[in-house]
Amino acid sequence: MRRLLILTATLALLAGPAAAVNPDEELKDPALEARAHQLSKTLRCVVCQNQSIDDSDAALARDLRIILRERIDAGDTDQQAVDYIVARYGSFVQLDPPMRFDTLALWFGPLAVLALGGIGAFVYMRGRSPAAAGALTPDEEADVAAMLKSDEAR
Repeated sequence: MRRLLILTATLALLAGPAAAVNPDEELKDPALEARAHQLSKTLRCVVCQNQSIDDSDAALARDLRIILRERIDAGDTDQQAVDYIVARYGSFVQLDPPMRFDTLALWFGPLAVLALGGIGAFVYMRGRSPAAAGALTPDEEADVAAMLKSDEAR
């Protein structure tokens, strides 16, 4: 039983996310490849949307990895390579987009939806009539009191 637990734990540790970079995409220079690998973790696959291009198997992610490596191999700095891709695909391609006017929806859109939902729920609850909320009319209260008295008499 203990061996099974150790084997399961070992396999679970080894089953982490695997990079989707194919050997034919890698650069010959290990230093340049390390830079490309680090940068590809910061760029979003626009097909998968929640994965970096480093983790995605999508064809577009592969194309982005190749473009990124070509730019780095051509001598671009990290910022120049990222800027080139952002210029072609927009700020959405960055997993952590900068706070600018054109990215405000990415940063504050979820908060705005949550706030609008909260306001809507508040208005809905406030607009309900007391009768709908379970309040009894005076006649109904008298009937309930009479029923309770008859129950106590028994």
